[in-house]
Amino acid sequence: MFNFSFNGLTSGIAVALGLAAGMQPALAAVQGGTLVYLEQQAHTNLYPPSGGFYPNGGILNQITDKLTYQNPKTLEIEPWIAESWSSNADKTEYTFKLRPGVTFSDGTPLDANAVAKNFDTYGLGNREKRLPVSEVINNYQRSEVVDPLTVKFFFTRSSPGFLQGTATIGSGLVSLSTLNRSYDQLGDARHIIGSGPFVVSGETLGREVDLSARKDYSWGPARLAQQGRANLDGVKVIVTGEDSVRIGALQAGQADFIRQIQAYDEKQTQDQGFIIYAAPTRGVNDSIAFRPDNPLVADLRVRQALLHATDSKQIVDTLFSANYPQAKSVIAASAAGFVDLSDKLKFDPQLANRLLDEAGWKKGADGLREKDGRKLLLTVYESLPQPQNKAVLQLVSQQWGKVGARLNVLAGDAGSRVADNLDPQKTPAAVVEVGRADPDVIKSQFYPTNRDGLLQKGGASSNSGFSDDKLNALLLGIASEVDAQKRLQTAGEAQNYLIDQAYAIPFFEDPQVFAGAPYLKGVSFEAVGRPSFYGAWLEKH
Repeated sequence: MFNFSFNGLTSGIAVALGLAAGMQPALAAVQGGTLVYLEQQAHTNLYPPSGGFYPNGGILNQITDKLTYQNPKTLEIEPWIAESWSSNADKTEYTFKLRPGVTFSDGTPLDANAVAKNFDTYGLGNREKRLPVSEVINNYQRSEVVDPLTVKFFFTRSSPGFLQGTATIGSGLVSLSTLNRSYDQLGDARHIIGSGPFVVSGETLGREVDLSARKDYSWGPARLAQQGRANLDGVKVIVTGEDSVRIGALQAGQADFIRQIQAYDEKQTQDQGFIIYAAPTRGVNDSIAFRPDNPLVADLRVRQALLHATDSKQIVDTLFSANYPQAKSVIAASAAGFVDLSDKLKFDPQLANRLLDEAGWKKGADGLREKDGRKLLLTVYESLPQPQNKAVLQLVSQQWGKVGARLNVLAGDAGSRVADNLDPQKTPAAVVEVGRADPDVIKSQFYPTNRDGLLQKGGASSNSGFSDDKLNALLLGIASEVDAQKRLQTAGEAQNYLIDQAYAIPFFEDPQVFAGAPYLKGVSFEAVGRPSFYGAWLEKH
């Protein structure tokens, strides 16, 4: 049973009546009250480059600011902590002019020195403190403090994605005291000192994070309608793993906003007067990626067969809603550089059977194909953050079974999951997905020193002998091509190559789906679907 006694948490005072855009009068934002936000999973680590995990990013987005702001509608980069910026022609040098008077919540200045230390850490990492390099920063060399409000960055080769990288969750700005902590200490939200509109005022590890509005906050994104301090007095983030409990709390008025509404709950929730928000993530689609070092999937024909044995339309029609478009490429249709590869992703079981026959896999008495004494039985771990991932993978296994292959789905919370997922011999496939509104997202997912989706040599796996130099050259090209059109063309080539090699099978575009009470107004989302409560307010009082 879900029960809160938050008397007065959502009370507020109506400060004025105003005219909304258009002709209809509307209540102006109400100041006060605490938003109760139910999160499906506990955050793990709040070092900003670890903010890609949505429970992490959902907190970081409230307590940190960024150098720049990516407009979620236009995807243009706009001023925030940086008032202006410039770069040289080959994008190896960037200069940022900062807003004066910005401070972290501990009172220390957010000046050029602090920005330089942030990006030196994110761009180079800190081995002593175990702080890893950010996946959104490529070719970083060093910073230079030109004056107290001017900072310059230098790169070893062109880094055209850097400007957009300064707007991402992984580039949230934190105080020098935060950067002075080890990675292990940054799982505690109270250790993250940002300059954002909220500060962490309390935490029960693994269960709850309390945020309070920073009353002197006055440096939100320059072109945002919301200015000054946040409307809310606070946000209470409560970890609530059960879908039914989150929905029940929303319906009972014990919660105002919840994350991870499953597709099968959307209509019922909407019919009861609650608002569904399906924020796009604009990156690598929900997919399976193969580890070609594993002999089961080393043969291109086997990977191609499994791709054509996969019916993504059935997955979407059976398990999801219109908020989950069927994948047409490795990245979402709204992603920068997207090319439509639907023709290469066609469900074609006849072709799949033919390819497996040609590859020498023969059907055994149990219906499974065999070759050299091995069965075509692949293992994959369920990815807990992905919507209905177990059901998706089980349906894929059924589809593959019709051509003589099977996918053995292991529990996402298994103790051996992390180690096994780094061993291509034990785990020939893995679930992949990452959001970012820049073509660099493809490199983030598949390059060996980033997320290493294919487990290449020189990446996260200690015993992989597989490497694809052509793919890696394309990925590096995306990260360093200065000409905008050529960069998008390279992104298209990379998508084509990933599908031609059947390295990945994309299923659907993965939004972040939330539900909110009708009295909750002004919630917004950054470009890849993390909520911002800066402009939010509670109409009920």
